[in-house]
Amino acid sequence: MTAAPSTTASLLARRARVLGPAYRLFYDDPVHLVRGEGVWLHDADGKRYLDAYNNVACVGHAHPRVVQAIARQAAVLNTHTRYLHEGVVDYAERLLRTAPGMDHAMFTCTGSEANDLALRIARAHTQAQGLIVTDNAYHGVTAAIAEASPSLGRYIKLGPAVRTVAPPDTRHGDAAAVGARFAQSVREAAADLRAHGLAPAALLVDTIFSTDGIHADPAGFLAPAVQAIHEEGGLFIADEVQPGFGRGGDTFWGYQRHGVAPDLVTMGKPMGNGHPVAGLMTRADVLAAFGRECRYFNTFGGNPVSMAAAGAVLDVIEDEGLRENARVVGDYLRARLRELSARHPVVADVRGAGLFVGLELSEERSEGPDRAPATDLAARVVNGLRRQGILLSATGAAGNVLKIRPPLVFQREHADLLADGIGAALAACGA
Repeated sequence: MTAAPSTTASLLARRARVLGPAYRLFYDDPVHLVRGEGVWLHDADGKRYLDAYNNVACVGHAHPRVVQAIARQAAVLNTHTRYLHEGVVDYAERLLRTAPGMDHAMFTCTGSEANDLALRIARAHTQAQGLIVTDNAYHGVTAAIAEASPSLGRYIKLGPAVRTVAPPDTRHGDAAAVGARFAQSVREAAADLRAHGLAPAALLVDTIFSTDGIHADPAGFLAPAVQAIHEEGGLFIADEVQPGFGRGGDTFWGYQRHGVAPDLVTMGKPMGNGHPVAGLMTRADVLAAFGRECRYFNTFGGNPVSMAAAGAVLDVIEDEGLRENARVVGDYLRARLRELSARHPVVADVRGAGLFVGLELSEERSEGPDRAPATDLAARVVNGLRRQGILLSATGAAGNVLKIRPPLVFQREHADLLADGIGAALAACGA
């Protein structure tokens, strides 16, 4: 790690003292950011970074229409949903129009809360407790959802009613074959729950399997697993915190690429371009039992300022054609990245949908289709890109998949900068 400037070193020391030991920072040499605009972030020394990672600012950092919407509403009123206000109703109506088949929307402040609420609703509806997730899933940080987020590793013990399944192996077979394998693993997990006196309440997946290594294609592979959980008496919860709001390009929500009908759909902070607003959608029949048995109240879930931010995000996505931009620029970016494999044999695969892309790195000396993961190389590439002024991260169980999910305003010239930068970083690492 290079020596940090004195101001950064001082900030690091102050941070450690007041925030404690549980927090983590990105990169060997942490970035001290002070400003963002569009796809660019700026550090305290004035250096500019291409942001290829932060999906939360989905319509670009500090988008003026979102900023203005927040400021206007904050200057008038901000309170909770136990008073009547048009903002939450107007936004709920717009949101539900993006997801045919959904009847109701409920709002929270974070995606973790949204997934926690979805699990409570599923358990009330099914009168069951079991939850099935993938091997390296991440769904949030509430107690119940952290216990269903194995990517948190040794820090968290999985809950007794949680079962994990291998993520879809999208590198081998067509949609039918991939889907059949994944569905069978769901059935086996349900059987194991029953063997321990439990019944499955839900299958919960991030519909692009982000922390499992990013698996989007072949489109349709998710359908057999959804059918399987329904046959087992459980519900399907589509976690759209990362892939939602048009990021996949072809559809507004990730689950729609697979032609499935979820029972609940959850979403997080990209909904408000980073403003702390999140929520879920569900059908009337799914929510009925929870509505009878529970009183839902979230002091600032759905508050007028949050709804103004969320409404502005929908305006920008629609008015600026950002879903189509994600499709076109995403296709171009993946084509550019695939060109790298000719010069760098460590590039084992490029996959994804729209502006959610994974570039898998594997050891050159390994043989066969399942080569050993190049975990250390991925970390060196990520840190090398940071030194170039490009920000991204790595994902997957072995941490060997470069995770690329920039703001949806990313353009071709940015894709070129990113592809050239990754090529330079691979070369600098001797790959």
